[in-house]
Amino acid sequence: MAPPAPLVRSARQLWQCQWRLLMGGLGPADRQGRYRRPAAAFTALPPLPEDAAEPGGHVLIVGRSCPWAHRAWLTWSLRGLAPTIETLMVVPDPAAGRWRFSQPFEGCDTLIELYRRSGADPRARATVPALYSRRQGKILVNESARLIELLNGWPAPADAPDLAPDIDRAAIAAWRERLQGDVNDGVYRCGFARTQAAYDEAETALFAALDAVEASLADQKGTGWLCGGPVPSLADVVLFPTLIRLELVYAPLFGCSRTPLWQLPHLWEWRRRFHGLEGVAATCFPAAWRADYFGALFPLHPSGIVPAGPDLATLVAGPFPAAPGGRPR
Repeated sequence: MAPPAPLVRSARQLWQCQWRLLMGGLGPADRQGRYRRPAAAFTALPPLPEDAAEPGGHVLIVGRSCPWAHRAWLTWSLRGLAPTIETLMVVPDPAAGRWRFSQPFEGCDTLIELYRRSGADPRARATVPALYSRRQGKILVNESARLIELLNGWPAPADAPDLAPDIDRAAIAAWRERLQGDVNDGVYRCGFARTQAAYDEAETALFAALDAVEASLADQKGTGWLCGGPVPSLADVVLFPTLIRLELVYAPLFGCSRTPLWQLPHLWEWRRRFHGLEGVAATCFPAAWRADYFGALFPLHPSGIVPAGPDLATLVAGPFPAAPGGRPR
């Protein structure tokens, strides 16, 4: 027997009030209900440290589920920076709403402690990625967009790729700016929207940007990377963490499901090729992504149940499957 209509209305109104309160804690929004990402704590691009080439002098702190940390991790991996920069994994603590070290690091049990010791504003969030200097005893930068630029200029093996060559710098900058707002942050603007209008605006911009990427890749006639170079650029690096999570997290949880990626064959093939680059697969943890997103984002998924999803291998293995006539299946 269905509950009485007045009870349903009251329960809905109560839940909506609680939802707005919880969403306010999850992320700020403007008056129109558009999600606005909070500013990072250490945003300035620091100069290359004098001891950059010193083995073990710096530590890149990342979390498996964070796409912003993923882009820094990818840059570190693609450029072969393991000899000079260690990586350290933090794990989420959903009950406390913070990142925690598996073992104490520099005398800290949590990332927020390390932030405070590094001089962060007490109101600042402790987020990943973060680059820590052992010599200076502090975090140098945690804004991922600036951090990947620093890592691209870091001393690296002779065969390390330049992910922002001068010849492509303008195109890379233009793509990064669009992807940052419409795609990387765009999926969160969809998921954390407070109103239908805010969601519609973000969702439209997201898929318009993906259509633009698809068209750009199609025009390159086989070069394979977003800015047409022989190797991936920082534009490719910032796109991959969002695209590899699309079917696994963002489509089912954030409502980013208008166009399945298999309907964008050049993007599908681009994702497969990027995942196949040396070291990239080792940065991908689909089970952790799904557990952290579905299990931790209570306002979006109150049950905490982690639903089944596609196997990552089915999303990145083999060439794009074309149906008869060359059209996507």
